[in-house]
Parts: sequence; C-alpha cells; structure tokens
Amino acid sequence: MSDVQPVLEVEDLCVAYGKVEALHHVGLRVGEGQIVTVIGPNGAGKTTMLSAIMGLLPHTKGGIRFLGHDVGDSEVEQMVARGITLVPESRALFGEMSVEDNLLLGAFMRRRLGFHDHENTMAEVFAIFPRLKERRNQYAGTLSGGERQMLAVGRALMAKPKLLMLDEPSLGLAPLIVKEIFRVIANLKSTGVSILLVEQNARAALRVADYGYVLETGELALEGPSGVLLDDPKVVESYLGLGGKH
Repeated sequence: MSDVQPVLEVEDLCVAYGKVEALHHVGLRVGEGQIVTVIGPNGAGKTTMLSAIMGLLPHTKGGIRFLGHDVGDSEVEQMVARGITLVPESRALFGEMSVEDNLLLGAFMRRRLGFHDHENTMAEVFAIFPRLKERRNQYAGTLSGGERQMLAVGRALMAKPKLLMLDEPSLGLAPLIVKEIFRVIANLKSTGVSILLVEQNARAALRVADYGYVLETGELALEGPSGVLLDDPKVVESYLGLGGKH
C-alpha cells in the first residue's frame, strides 16, 4: 500500500472500557481512492475501532492521522467537518422524517461551513440510489431494511466525505440486497471517496476491497491485499468455509 497517498493512518490504537482493553495496538492505513476492509468475528473490536477513529470514545490512546494531520483529539463534529463520515450499524435514521429531510441532515455541516451545494449532491445521491428518489417524500420509518441502508449511506455521502466508514452495511439484509449494497460500495470508488469497511460478511467484503485486515479479540491477526487474504488457509477456514457461521 506504500505507493498510494494515505488518507487515514492509525497507529498503536488502544481502547479500554474500564480495566478491559478492547483494542490492543491496532494499526491500519487507508490509501486515497481505496476500499480497505476490516473483517473478524462478533466482539473482535471492529465497531470500537470505528468509534475511536470517529472521536466517539474518550480515553483512546494511539495516533490517528487524516490527510497527514493529527486528529486524535478531535470531536465528532470536527471529524465530519474535516471529511470523515461514519454509517453506524444501527443506521440511526429519523423514522418520522422524510427520505429527503434525512438526506438534508447529512449536508448540515457543509452548510454550516458555507457550502450551498446540497441540491447537486442530492441529485448525485439519487443517481446512485434511484429507489431513494422514488421514495423521497416517504417517511424513513416505512422503508425496507435495504432502503434504510441505502438512505444511511446516502445521508453520509451528503457531507461529501473524503473517507466513508461503513459499519456492517450488510447486517440483517436479504442476499439480493446485500449484493446490491456491495455493488454500490464498489462503484463509490469511482467517485473518489476512500472507504473503510467493517464487515462480518468476509467474502463479500474482500471481493470489493483492495486491502484487508483481520481483527480478532482486539488485535490484528492478519493483513494483506484482499486477493491474498481470500486464498489464505487461515482466513478460508475461519471466515470463508462453507460451514462457518460467518
């Protein structure tokens, strides 16, 4: 990954909940225009890692650099203003607001910073997710699971991020919808956004990613180009085996 300009660099990231350390000296790198995935079992610390990068967790130790600048002490609003957005596992939509109003909330920070390009950005989001355009006046709470995931990603894109972080985007979705979500993730690369993808569906994640990390019990167990990890016997046995629950 050394030939690609880094967007995000994480070094020696440690996170503890009380006396229990959830992440131990985790380091990773996302290059410009790359999709990097972190796979691993439930409870490995994947969501904790994204939350720490986003500034959601206090008492985080380690170095976090974004576009070459140290952002380790930044709060969530500052991270969004710098160009990082997170789509949480819960999707965190406002069910009693329309699809369009949920999207407009995603542009809030840009508008505060003096940008008034939300209409153009919304047109770009609708081009990526035509179904959201069809349902633009519908309440978010009435959408299907797949449509809610599309809306959560679309809302994050309204902030025009340089780095999009996705936490388990395929969780709870039907196989056909999962395929569609990963197709969109793969296509987002062409828009210039870099992606850090946390996912339990290891096979789907490694197929769209350029580079992958395997996180187990708070520590990095393996890393490498995604094609290499797809063929790694350990990864195949633990995450890609036909009988495996992951």
